[in-house]
Amino acid sequence: MASNPVTKVTAEEYLAIDRAAEFRSEFLDGEVVAMSGGSARHSGLQVNLTAELRNALRGTACRAFNSDLRVRVSARMYTYPDLSIVCGKVMLADDRQDILLNPAVIFEVLSPSTEYHDRGLKFRRYREIDSLTDYILVDQYQVGIEQFTRGEANTWTLRDHQLPSDVLLIESIGVSLPLAAIYEGIEFPSE
Repeated sequence: MASNPVTKVTAEEYLAIDRAAEFRSEFLDGEVVAMSGGSARHSGLQVNLTAELRNALRGTACRAFNSDLRVRVSARMYTYPDLSIVCGKVMLADDRQDILLNPAVIFEVLSPSTEYHDRGLKFRRYREIDSLTDYILVDQYQVGIEQFTRGEANTWTLRDHQLPSDVLLIESIGVSLPLAAIYEGIEFPSE
């Protein structure tokens, strides 16, 4: 059985490739991983979250960034979360100002092609970010938000929100978001 060798690149090579490319890609352990396009539900959820968070953060020291801003998780991983929030000074890696170093909250809208990765390796690596307090997974096929919050001794607690009447409370940034507002206008596939 023949194997297909994977050409590894350095983080610097990845950044040069990604910055020059027409389409974005993520970097994981020397491999460049192309990002797939999103669905109408995925996009709608990103827009709803961005609008709700922008309003909730107005007048605070926190700012929301969309998926256009790359996050350096470590020297081995660069990614484009669906939404990132920074409180206080925004720390960027270099003069290009396109690599965020200190997200406090990261949102990922789950897709069939990325869900396993978002729940597994990506979450394990995100936990390496010292500034990260909350990792939030948003289901695009039903009302459902899983919120992982960092506690003392680097423990992570899961809060599972399943009802439109539930409220997503992100204590670290002082924000409460009704799930009804996050899912407003989102049409789910027929059962």
